Amino acid sequence: MDTRLSLPLAITLVCTGCTQETQNQIGRSIQNWTGVDGVLEVYAGERIAKRFIKVDKLTTAGATQGSGTRPYRYGYGILDLNLNGRPDPGERKVYFEISDYSTSYVFYGDPGS
Repeated sequence: MDTRLSLPLAITLVCTGCTQETQNQIGRSIQNWTGVDGVLEVYAGERIAKRFIKVDKLTTAGATQGSGTRPYRYGYGILDLNLNGRPDPGERKVYFEISDYSTSYVFYGDPGS
């Protein structure tokens, strides 16, 4: 058998035996490793209140006790102060957290990259 076909075939066989949740976890792990260069927009009503660009990923916070998750996500991105979608002088990479309960937000891959 051609070795170029062996690895993709093996991966396909392993993934078809996995549950959907396991497949999702594998996909997230690959995405977390490669990054998505995304954009996070936080809304106040119908208006954008904050925009973070060049976001590698959003991570769900793990519980400090037990095996659950906490109700917020966090990440790093450039705070787009003037909301123009480009990193400008003076805009720097910052840490951010957003609540799963009360924050209206949209996270998407940057269509310009």
